Amino acid sequence: MEFSRDEQMMALALQEAKIAAQLGETPVGAILTWDDEVLVTTHNLRETERMATAHAELLAIEQACRKLGGWRLHRAVLYVTLEPCPMCAGAIINARIPRVVFGASDRKAGCCGGLVDLFAVPFNHIPQITGGVLEAEAQQLLTDFFTELRKKPRPRRKLRDFMPPQK
Repeated sequence: MEFSRDEQMMALALQEAKIAAQLGETPVGAILTWDDEVLVTTHNLRETERMATAHAELLAIEQACRKLGGWRLHRAVLYVTLEPCPMCAGAIINARIPRVVFGASDRKAGCCGGLVDLFAVPFNHIPQITGGVLEAEAQQLLTDFFTELRKKPRPRRKLRDFMPPQK
């Protein structure tokens, strides 16, 4: 069976998502191409970095901007295994990414139609969206991850756990 270009890139994004899962991260991977060449491969790092904004899409955009020396990603395609959330959708708009391809829909936070469609709002930039590419594989990865996560005890942390020691 021959894969389309979108499927090939999504397969790479799924490999990144598997790396994220091995790190205890929500398994979301992203690939950003520039002129049809892979420029960035990355995955979620929220837990590792202890940073709410360390989503795969934002990390890909940030790395691409640094590599290219500019913020306009007008020749990029962003491939991501999970439908972008509001924060990532905003970054996609601001980076002027012309096309986004995602795997699994996100009915809780998806902004490409899963929950809402932010790209239906007449912003100054509207990317073309293709969803459902290797969707079953992307969804299964998420389902397996969260099934295992629910089996683990969740420690309750208090604010003092995050504070520096008193002198």
